[in-house]
Amino acid sequence: MKENFNKELLFGTLIGILTPILFLPILIYFLSLSKGLNFEVIWSQISSHNMNTSKYLSLAMIVNLLWFYFFLNREKYHYTRGIILGMLCFGPYMIYIYFIQ
Repeated sequence: MKENFNKELLFGTLIGILTPILFLPILIYFLSLSKGLNFEVIWSQISSHNMNTSKYLSLAMIVNLLWFYFFLNREKYHYTRGIILGMLCFGPYMIYIYFIQ
């Protein structure tokens, strides 16, 4: 049981949670350029917790695939499990935004 919870799993989970949060403003910036809208317009859509929040957040989580394959190729399996766990942490929030609100 002790080998299932270690620092590598925790570090991978933090990567899986923080990377989409940090990549989200960059994604919103490029989407605003492509749509010809102002950054603040799209950011206010995300802040209002409507259905677009779930869509943009799922697009931001694609960046975690880079980390996943990076650690998978180096056979750091605890990191890869942590990244998957970090992505699963967003699941309840996205379901709440999409279906309940």
